[in-house]
Parts: sequence; C-alpha cells; structure tokens
Amino acid sequence: MTDVLTADDPLYEELYDVRREAEAVGNFIDVDVMPRLHALRAQAPVHKGRVRDLLGLPGHDRHARAVGRQHYTALTYEACEAGFRDPETFSNRVQGHDNPAGEITMGILEMDPPMHRAYRRTIQPKFLMPEALDWWRRRTIDGIIERLIERMARGDRADLNLDFCARIPVYTITTAIGLDGDDALRFRHAYLNSTSSSRNVTMADRIANGRIVEDLLLGLIAARRAEPQDDLISFLLQSRLMVPGQEPRPLTDREIMTHAKLVMVAGGGTSWRQMGITLFALLTHRDQFAAVKADRALLDDAIEEGLRWNPTAPYFYRMVMRDVEFHGHHIPEGSVLELCLGPANRDPARWDHPDAFDIHRPRLTNMAFGLGTHRCLGMNVARVEIARGITALMDNFPDLRLDPDAPAPFMTGGLEQQGVSGLPVLLR
Repeated sequence: MTDVLTADDPLYEELYDVRREAEAVGNFIDVDVMPRLHALRAQAPVHKGRVRDLLGLPGHDRHARAVGRQHYTALTYEACEAGFRDPETFSNRVQGHDNPAGEITMGILEMDPPMHRAYRRTIQPKFLMPEALDWWRRRTIDGIIERLIERMARGDRADLNLDFCARIPVYTITTAIGLDGDDALRFRHAYLNSTSSSRNVTMADRIANGRIVEDLLLGLIAARRAEPQDDLISFLLQSRLMVPGQEPRPLTDREIMTHAKLVMVAGGGTSWRQMGITLFALLTHRDQFAAVKADRALLDDAIEEGLRWNPTAPYFYRMVMRDVEFHGHHIPEGSVLELCLGPANRDPARWDHPDAFDIHRPRLTNMAFGLGTHRCLGMNVARVEIARGITALMDNFPDLRLDPDAPAPFMTGGLEQQGVSGLPVLLR
C-alpha cells in the first residue's frame, strides 16, 4: 500500500509553490517593499490610503467587504497593537462574504466578541500548548516527521519546501481532524479551488470543489457521531456552545464543518510557509545555524526571530465600527484599517537593526500571530511543528546545507502572504 505522506505526488508542486499560489489569487509582487515601508513609517505611523496604493503596487481586493471603502494604513508597532487590541472599534467582520442568508462563511475569523469568544472556546482547548506538546505530538507530529526523515535519508539531496515543510502541517491537521491521510491533498486542492479568490477556476469548478469539501467533512461528522474517536471532529461533537444569554447547545454540523475548514486551510498553509522561512533564515545565516545546533535551547529564539523577521501573513484588515481619532487621523465609521504587522515587526522604535535576522536579540513580543482577540488559534501547534521538524533535521543530517549547484532560495509570493521560493539542500 502506498504511503501517501511520502509518495511523489504532482499536487505538491501545484499546491506548495509560493509564487504560483500568489499568482493564482492575483496578488503576486516581485519587489522588496520594505525600504519604502520604512520611509513611510518614518513620515507617520498611520497613512490615509491602501498600503498597495502607497507602495505603487497593482490593486488587489483581498476582502469583498472592503471594496469601495476608504482605507487607512498602520505601520508602527504601537499603532498596529492598538488596532489589534480594540475589536469593538476595529472589527474582524471585514472578512467573510455577504450572502442572502446572512451565513457566516469564515467562522471565528469574521466574528467579534462575545460571539467570537463563545465559538472559539468550543475548539481552543485542543490548541493550548500542553495539548500541542502532548496530544498533537503523540497523535500526529512526531510520527509524520519520522516517516519524512526516513524518506529523505534514502538520498543525498532534497527540496525541504516540498519534501518536508509542505507535508508536515497538512498531514498533521488532516490526521488530527480524523480524515485519512490520502484525503489531505485532495481536500486542500478542492478547498483552494472552491473559493472566490481562485482566479483561474470557473464558477462551475468552484461549485464542484465546494461540494467535494462539504461532502468530505459532513460525511466525517456523521461517521464520528455514530462512532466517536480520538480526533478533533469527535471533540467538537462533544463541545457545547455557550453564548451569553442563550442556553448551552451542541454545535451544528455546519458550525463544526466551518471550524474544520478553518484549521485545515490555515494550519496547512501558514505553518508550511513559516517553517520554510525559519529554515531559510538559518541556512543563510550559517553562524546562527551552528549556534542552534550546538545549543538547542536557542531554537525557540530562532523560531520567534523568524516570525518577527518575515511573518508569512504580514497584513490584516479591520472594519472601523465608529468614528475614531487614531494616530493623527480622524477615521470615519465604515472605513478599513490595514494592520501592517510585517512592517510593525521591523519597527526601529522597538528593535535595533530590525531588517537583520538575529536569534541573539532580546526577546520581545512580535505580531506574527496577531494580538488580542484574534491571536492565531493554531500558533502553539505551529511552533511545535517547526521546532520538532528542525530538531529532526539537525539530529539526522548534521551536515545539512543549501545546495550550491541549485538556484539560491529567496523570499517571494504576494504582499499578503510570503514564503520561500524553494529550499534545495544537501543532506550529507
């Protein structure tokens, strides 16, 4: 029987190419915008206008609900932190899609307190750090990494982007939800081709792919209702939604499905790119790579510095729910505030030499996983995936280094999602 985790599958190259992913949604950029962002931040913490317009980049409508509204762009750590920590004024409901039934399509991503808090509590216990270090490692992460290391050990070369980073998160999440391993790529491919952001997919194909996703998940929910197992779907079936002023109740099948979609897509995408960014940083800073190999206590510092240096999702939007005075601007209700956490993570008012990757710098909170109400649900699982993955590479391939005969890797992608072009390495 084929091991789908370690098999050669052309879907990996289709689904895990950062540039291709950005081109598919229409937000690819091929310039380093950080120098211009530094100059804008030096002028003012907040600017009127979209960040893309301020940078002279082609337009891209990330959220349908943001189209046609006045935008403001926050660039400093202080301004972005204020936006993240005030969900009553700066709402996440800018995400999602308006529909005649008023259905929530993005789950907790488009909710504000108290609904957000109530729904998040139905799933968050499975994503706390003790669970990440125990249940997730035991149930998924460690076994997946072991099988991938065994596969790569058969050769002398690998592309860590496709052979390692892409495979760990998608199979971790798939297995944790309760799907069979061979459904992992099929699910991700179908979901990515079911959304309105997929420019190269016809409406008929979007609808067909949407049905594949829903049939897969609703079938799994029905199976787990009949026979619970040790997985996330079974956990959600036992959870109770406690909205203030309402009687506690079980989640509906569609609410469970929306939770599952979120963790499948977010967990299989951001973790893949961020793991690649961390490895790229270490492999191109050989002295720091050597320091981490010699003292594994530095690995957490390296992961946090990678998150600060190049967060894979560096820009977020918020809907302004009331007129507000904000860092020198009167922002009217109905506007959109763009929280530029990538530039905020390189704010020289907070970090010395912020463009440098330096695992030895003082540890300060960064915004790679957001802050406040919508701080990333899966951040603990992502940290454990990255830490266990890099540890396994260092343990098994002590001479790991970039392949000098292959194209040098570089950062690429869209303004709104960044990653590494590839990670060709020599294992011995």
